[in-house]
Amino acid sequence: MNISVLGAGAWGTAVAIALTAKNNVLLWGRNAAAMQHMQSARENTAYLPGHPLPENLHISADFERAIRHASGETDLLVIATSVSGLRPTLLACQAFHPRNVIWLCKGFEEKTQLLPHQIAREILGDNVNTGALLGPSFAQEVAKGLPCALTIASHSHDLCQLVVQALHVNAMRVYSSDDLVGVEVGGAVKNILAIATGVADGLGLGFNARAALMTRGLAEISRLGVALDGKAETLMGLTGVGDLILTCTGDLSRNRKVGLALAQGKTLEIIVQELGHVAEGVRCAQAVRTLAATLGIDMPITNAVAGVLFDGISATDMIERLLSRDAKQEVL
Repeated sequence: MNISVLGAGAWGTAVAIALTAKNNVLLWGRNAAAMQHMQSARENTAYLPGHPLPENLHISADFERAIRHASGETDLLVIATSVSGLRPTLLACQAFHPRNVIWLCKGFEEKTQLLPHQIAREILGDNVNTGALLGPSFAQEVAKGLPCALTIASHSHDLCQLVVQALHVNAMRVYSSDDLVGVEVGGAVKNILAIATGVADGLGLGFNARAALMTRGLAEISRLGVALDGKAETLMGLTGVGDLILTCTGDLSRNRKVGLALAQGKTLEIIVQELGHVAEGVRCAQAVRTLAATLGIDMPITNAVAGVLFDGISATDMIERLLSRDAKQEVL
C-alpha cells in the first residue's frame, strides 16, 4: 500500500517508521532544509533523535509528490499535524481529491470548538473516506517498535479495514470503531487532565490525589462525550481510559510536563520555550472550557486548568479551588 504521512514531527515520524514494515511510505515536511537533513542523516534529529529512519522510508518536502504518492483507491493519506494545522492541511489537499484520509491529532479547534472529523467534513464533504487514528501511544516507544494498541474511528468500514491492514503488524494492534465523537473527545480532553495531574504531582500531593483527578476527570470526559452524541462505552476503551492513564502518568507526556512546570511557578511563555512547541492540552483547555459553558456541562477540572493557563490563577489556588468544592454524589 502507498501511504503518505503529512507532518514530520515526532509522532508523524514514528508512525511513518512503523508503517514501513508493510507499506511503501513517504514522509512529508514543509521545511525543505530539514527534510534534506533527515534524508542524509536518516534520522529526525530535531523531533525524534536516536531513532534511525528505515532505508525504505522516502523523505520529501514536495507536497504534490506526497499527495500523488497516496492517490489510489487503496492508498492512504495520514495527516500528522496538530489540530491547529489540520484545517490548512486539508484545504491544501482538497484540490487533489484524496480518497482515504486519516489524522493523528487530538483536540478541539480553538476558535470554532470543532472536533477534527467536523473540520474534515466541512472541507472534504462526505465523499471522502475519513477517520481518526488515536490511542495511548508515545512516539518514542512506537519508533522503537514497543507494543502499542490504537483505535481507528471512521464511519467507513472500508477505511477501517484499510488502516488495520496497514498498521496491524508486529507489536502494534489496531482496533476499529464507528464512534468518531467518543474517540476524539477522549483523545482531546485527556490532555487537559494530564496538565492537572502534572500540577498535582509537581506540588507533591501524592498518588491519591492523582487517582482522584484522573477518576473525576474521566467523569468530565464522559459528560462531554455523551453530550456531543458519543458513546459512553467508547470512553472506557483505549482512547478514553487508556489514553488518560498513559498521558497522566507517563514521563514522556508533554501535557504532564506542562503541569509539572506550572507547579514550579513557570509562565506559559517560558514553558512553551522549554518544550519547543505548545502541548495540545493548552489550546484544547480554552476550547473545551468555552464549549462546556455553551452546553451547560460541569467540568471543574477543565475550568481550573484553563484558569491557570489563561486567567493568571496560581497552581496552588487551582488545587485549593478544586478541594473547596461542595461534596456531591459520585456520578459520571
